[in-house]
Amino acid sequence: MTPQWTKDAIFYHIYPLGLCGAPTHNDFYQPATFCLERLYPWLDHIQSLGTNAIYLGPIFQSSSHGYDTVDYYQVDRRLGDNQAMQRFAQAVHGRGMRLVLDGVFNHVGREFWAFKDVLSLGENSAFRDWFHHLRFDERSPKGDPFNYDAWHGHYDLVKLNLTHPHVRAHLFDAVAMWVEQFSIDGLRLDAADSIDLNFLRALHDFIKNRHPDFWLMGEVVHGDYRDWANPQTLDSVTNYETYKGLYSSLLEGNYFEIAYALERQFGSNGIYRDLGLYNFVDNHDVDRVASKLKNPALLFPLYLLLFTMPGIPSVYYGSEWGIEGKKDKWTDAPLRPFLELHQMEAQAPQPDLIRVIQQLAALRKGSIALREGDYDQLLVANRQFAFSRQKDGSQVIVALNSAPQSVEIELNLSRESGELEDRLNAGGCFSVQRHRVKMKIPPMWGRILSFIP
Repeated sequence: MTPQWTKDAIFYHIYPLGLCGAPTHNDFYQPATFCLERLYPWLDHIQSLGTNAIYLGPIFQSSSHGYDTVDYYQVDRRLGDNQAMQRFAQAVHGRGMRLVLDGVFNHVGREFWAFKDVLSLGENSAFRDWFHHLRFDERSPKGDPFNYDAWHGHYDLVKLNLTHPHVRAHLFDAVAMWVEQFSIDGLRLDAADSIDLNFLRALHDFIKNRHPDFWLMGEVVHGDYRDWANPQTLDSVTNYETYKGLYSSLLEGNYFEIAYALERQFGSNGIYRDLGLYNFVDNHDVDRVASKLKNPALLFPLYLLLFTMPGIPSVYYGSEWGIEGKKDKWTDAPLRPFLELHQMEAQAPQPDLIRVIQQLAALRKGSIALREGDYDQLLVANRQFAFSRQKDGSQVIVALNSAPQSVEIELNLSRESGELEDRLNAGGCFSVQRHRVKMKIPPMWGRILSFIP
């Protein structure tokens, strides 16, 4: 069963190797540098936003970007050590926040100890069966006297054989250690759409039998999310379908795109109505959304929709200031920068965006309808969009306008009469008569309305 706490969660996503300014490549002969200490000043900022859960990207020993794991049992020396991570986790939990880590189980780096044993001993290695489709009848693109399966053709990422009992035991014991040492509340499973479903079922049983409140969320880009998110495997997956619709509906002046996705997912016949999907407008793998939108003012209706649509909202570090960043042909580093907190606060590209996010987070926390309510589409036009969220007699109406001028709309509601108050903009009040209500929506903004008792 999906943990109740996730329904109230608003995530702040950190890529620690980037935010902490860690070296690009790991020198395994150097002592730990304890860059994790740089995260402590961010905790006040994270909480001030209204976010109450942290998704901390890869932290375990790796060769470069964190997803090429070398040791699942040791924190990356560029960040610190296990004791430093334990102290940070205690600081997070001491503030009443949740902590989710990256679980990178589909593949490892070439410097992973078991793979190095294969490189050294070849067919005589006791670990040759730890890797998926490892074979000695051909050479790898890296020039090895054997070949192996890699993640999407990236031969620095060696695919594990997740059916092997010793591999499973190694990974599951690592998860148990993370829970014991860091008291983590969940895992985001990297490349979950490439992982054998039987492994996910086994991981589910392993962790849920010990910690029923533990959250399992998978990175899934394409496909039917129900294949991964169901009572036997994961609680949630990344909602890449709405990620695309969120920004392109604004970029192209076409709310029909995101409206179609939300109706398909969460409408009265929605296929994901029972899933708490993980929603985002950008992350460590995709261009910053501020780089995609030609008009930065569109960031405001963008985040308004993110915080009011069904699912679990997440803010990627730095994007609350509207910073830009685009993928380079050879590196994702521009998406994962080192940031100085005080410098960002003083020189934010979009300084008003933080206050909007704070306001949206507070409204979401105060409304069970926004956190858990059913979704009902009310109006769709190219640049206007309205929907209702309701649960346990509580109803919230969200109306959005991406046009550069105010626009009047008329909505047909199930309730015959009453007074609607705008919780987002002070002083807004609208009368419902014969199920109809008219209102003006401010330019590139919106309204969040509820009935006055």
